[in-house]
Amino acid sequence: MRVAVLSSGGKDSAAAWWWAQCRGWTVVALVTVRIEGDDSPMFQIPSTHVVEQQAELAEIPWISVSTSGETPQDVDDLAKALASLDVDGFVSGALRSDYQKSRLERMAESLNLISWTPLWHQNGYSHLRDMVQHGFKIMLTGISAEGLDEKWLGHTLTVDSVEELNRLAQRYRFNVEGEGGEYETLVLSGPHHDGEIVVEATSHWDGVRGMLTIH
Repeated sequence: MRVAVLSSGGKDSAAAWWWAQCRGWTVVALVTVRIEGDDSPMFQIPSTHVVEQQAELAEIPWISVSTSGETPQDVDDLAKALASLDVDGFVSGALRSDYQKSRLERMAESLNLISWTPLWHQNGYSHLRDMVQHGFKIMLTGISAEGLDEKWLGHTLTVDSVEELNRLAQRYRFNVEGEGGEYETLVLSGPHHDGEIVVEATSHWDGVRGMLTIH
């Protein structure tokens, strides 16, 4: 199979990318949707420009798709980019969002491509724990949930901190894998590419939520 990987640079797209590699598929390109506005119900916004460095470490072409983030323009712009590639389909890290999965599947059908969502409905805690145990270095780049304070911003997950995160998720009733927007991530290294990304960032914290500006 020849596939594109829809990548935000975060943990779920990294896991989907690795899944494709483990099957011996050819990853033709990493495709990143970059939102020009302030909000998107479909795509991650923070740190997506760092996918270019991930692609360089893997020696895979990177395609950046700029869009306003408004519906349906966001997916229409993505479809135009995918239509130019010689692929059988694309792989994404959709985990629980029916909205995201259904829109990607409709787009795939219109392009006569296959949409693979290998993480779909995995257990969030097991998914996160297993990624850390398999050597993925996952940094939290955005925080927006009760129970997560400033110390988590810029934190790179360990086996112990995944356990702490899971306890907080149960106590404060948020999704441990961050699927509800509780936090955003950036993968610095892992088995899906060689080398490690070292980032410089400015932290922004308002007492309730925060984000890193990656330079």
